[in-house]
Amino acid sequence: MFSESAAKPVGPYSQAVGYGDLIFTSGQIAFDVNGKLASENVEGQTEKVIDNLRSILSDNGSSLDNVIKTSVFLKDMNDFVKMNEVYSKHFGNSLPARSTVEVSRLPKDVLVEIEVIAFKNK
Repeated sequence: MFSESAAKPVGPYSQAVGYGDLIFTSGQIAFDVNGKLASENVEGQTEKVIDNLRSILSDNGSSLDNVIKTSVFLKDMNDFVKMNEVYSKHFGNSLPARSTVEVSRLPKDVLVEIEVIAFKNK
């Protein structure tokens, strides 16, 4: 599964894989299609990550409304409130299950990475 509208993988993995009616995305970071970091702050990075996820899901028969589980990885848990404000604008009505953890380091030294599990449109 692939989307030309989302950042290309930074390693030997897929943007997403499908299994039955489910789509499992790899963790997405805040890079644009040209491989440039979209923002220096967690709010801007979260927006870009969700935009990448939206593109991957849309181009593969799903949407953010179909997300049933998210995993959020933050470089600093002090950014939780800022990340959550952006996140809630996009997932506020669907409220998927979610885990959020602080990690010591993320790829390309970004501030946030998010992966999702979604079901395909019927």
